[in-house]
Amino acid sequence: MSADQEPGLYVESTIIMTTVRVVAPFVLTFALFVMFHGADSPGGGFQGGVIAGSVVMMLAFAYGIGSTRDWVDIRIVAALASGGVLTFATIGLGSIALGGTFLEYTEYTFIIKKASKYGIELVELGIGAIVASVAIGLFFLLAAGFGHVTDEPREGER
Repeated sequence: MSADQEPGLYVESTIIMTTVRVVAPFVLTFALFVMFHGADSPGGGFQGGVIAGSVVMMLAFAYGIGSTRDWVDIRIVAALASGGVLTFATIGLGSIALGGTFLEYTEYTFIIKKASKYGIELVELGIGAIVASVAIGLFFLLAAGFGHVTDEPREGER
């Protein structure tokens, strides 16, 4: 690099890349732990979803935002959000269809003995999927920058 060139935003570091590669699976496992134990202890879908979304952000800081954006397909992020909403809505509306109120887990006891426990865990996973996908999407949206915004008036606004 010559003296008149400024360094870019991304600097490859073997230490950071190796650390993220080792730590990321543990952070994702902790996110799932927080989601699953949200009904019995502090945590839940929102907190676990934010932790899971931070794994993608760690990868982006270690390996570069562009390469991480290429690796994490936007369709996967959208499917994660859609799956979370579908899970939440299915469990909530299913209890209404069985004669109860929204998210009344006891309506499922004829199918599963511990319906309340499993229903809460599925809802927490759904919420976690929604929050993780929104965090990842917002991160990539903000990382893209605002270079496409100009001060020039649009056609018809002069």
